[in-house]
Amino acid sequence: MIWYIARGAGVMALLMLTVSVTLGIATRQGKPLAGLPRFAVATVHRNASLIGLGLVLTHVLTLLFDSYANLNPIDLLVPFVGSYRSFWLGLGTLAFDLLLIVLITSLNRARLGLRAWRAVHWTGYAIWPIALAHGLGTGTDATQLWMGVLAVGCATAVATAATWRFVT
Repeated sequence: MIWYIARGAGVMALLMLTVSVTLGIATRQGKPLAGLPRFAVATVHRNASLIGLGLVLTHVLTLLFDSYANLNPIDLLVPFVGSYRSFWLGLGTLAFDLLLIVLITSLNRARLGLRAWRAVHWTGYAIWPIALAHGLGTGTDATQLWMGVLAVGCATAVATAATWRFVT
């Protein structure tokens, strides 16, 4: 049961982080998105990020209790030290660490100032492909057709938003 929760949370985290990154790219453009006010898009971006973070935490914490994964707290905090598919697991750990940094700096945005916060927040763009690679490299569902379709769909959404931002 724990394994299914961890897998499901990981897949759903990918979806929510894809929504967050896609909207983050789109709102940075400064143009209206499908006639929606910027504050509405920013709110959905923020909420998708928080839901994605909750799902990542669920994914990570349930793996601590899963006998198949056999992970310890160090594996979840220090990249590339785990014994199970160390490179791919390390990518997930790296993405998790970067996500925590973005969260902490976002909670302290007023103290940091906009320029410093924005510089750290750009790390969010690196988190998404690292997390996608982690899921495809270590995920037990990576070879399934549905996961391939999901990964291509997520990549297409992010690529489309990036293209729209830089071309228009």
